[in-house]
Amino acid sequence: MTNIAIIGAGLSGLTAAKILNDYANITIFEKSRGVSGRMSTRLSEPYSFDHGAQYFKVRSEEFKEFITPMIFEGIIKPWDARFVEFKNSKITQRQKWAQSEPHYVGVPGMNSIAKELAKDLSVCLNVCVKKIKKKNDRWQLKDDQDKPLGEYDWVISTIPPEQALKVLPESIPFIKKISDFKMKSCFSLMLGFEKILPLEFDAAVVHGEDISWISVDNSKPGRNEKYSLLVHSTNQWSDEHFEDNHEHLIELLRNQTSKVINYDLSIAKHQAIHGWRFANIEKRRGETHYLDINQNIAVCGDWFIQGRVEAAFISGFEMANSLLNLLNLGEKGDK
Repeated sequence: MTNIAIIGAGLSGLTAAKILNDYANITIFEKSRGVSGRMSTRLSEPYSFDHGAQYFKVRSEEFKEFITPMIFEGIIKPWDARFVEFKNSKITQRQKWAQSEPHYVGVPGMNSIAKELAKDLSVCLNVCVKKIKKKNDRWQLKDDQDKPLGEYDWVISTIPPEQALKVLPESIPFIKKISDFKMKSCFSLMLGFEKILPLEFDAAVVHGEDISWISVDNSKPGRNEKYSLLVHSTNQWSDEHFEDNHEHLIELLRNQTSKVINYDLSIAKHQAIHGWRFANIEKRRGETHYLDINQNIAVCGDWFIQGRVEAAFISGFEMANSLLNLLNLGEKGDK
C-alpha cells in the first residue's frame, strides 16, 4: 500500500483523506487539538461560538453529493436566518434565508462536519510538522521538536501558503508559485449575554465599517440557548491591527458593533477574541491544486480558489482524484 502523509485537518485535508483512504495508508497531522481548521467551534460554557466559517452554500454537484449523507444524519442543517445589511448604522436590506437557496451549518457546531469526516481516519492531533526531507526516495517528516514522524511515499500539504513555505523544501517545482499567494487575516469577537437582545436579525453584513459581519450564533439550529453574538472584523482592519493588544481590540470592535446596531454591548458577560492569521484570499481562477509526480508531493487548500467552505472541498477533491488517476489506484487496496 502507498503511504501518504497529509498535513492539516481542515476540510481540504479531510476531503482528500476520505477519498484516498480506501486506496492508501493515510496519516493526517494536525497542529491544533482538534480537527476542522477554520470551520471551528469554541465552547466557553455556557456559550458556544462558530468563530471561523459562519455557514456555507452548495454550488457544485460534487459537493452536494459529498454532504448529502451528513444532511440525512442531521449533522448539517439549513440556517433559516433573518438576514439584513447595515450601512451607516441603518438596515438597508432585509431577507429571510428560508426563502432563498439553503445556507448550511454544522450541528451542533460547524466543527461537527470535520469531526464526522475524521471518523475512521488516522489523525495525529497536537503535532506540528516542521520539516519534510527526502530520504531514499521517501519523505521523512519531523515535528517542531525534531522528532521523526515516519517516512511516506507521498506528502500532501493542505495548510495556508505562508505556513507551507516554511515546511516544504525549496526544491519542489511549484514553491515559487506558492509564494505568490497572500492570505488576509480576520478577528472574531465573541460576546455572550445573560439575556436576549432585542435585535431584528440573526445574521448581518456590515458595509463601510471596521466590522464586516454580525451573527446571533445561538439562532443556528441545534445550538445552546444562551444568547451569543459573533462579530468578524474586515480583513484590511485585521491586517493593520493583528499585533495589537487583545483587550484593546475587544473594546474597539465591541464599541463599533454597539454603534452599528445601536445597542450597548459592554453588558456582555463573556467577551473574547480570536485572531485568524490566514483567514481569506481574493477570488482566483486557474489551478485548484499543485501536484508533482516526480517528487511525490501535492498541495491543496481553499486559498487556490477563495476562502470559502466549498472552495476547500473542491481543492481537496480535485487533488485527490488527480492523484488516484496518476497512481492508477482504481481498485481498493488490501488494508
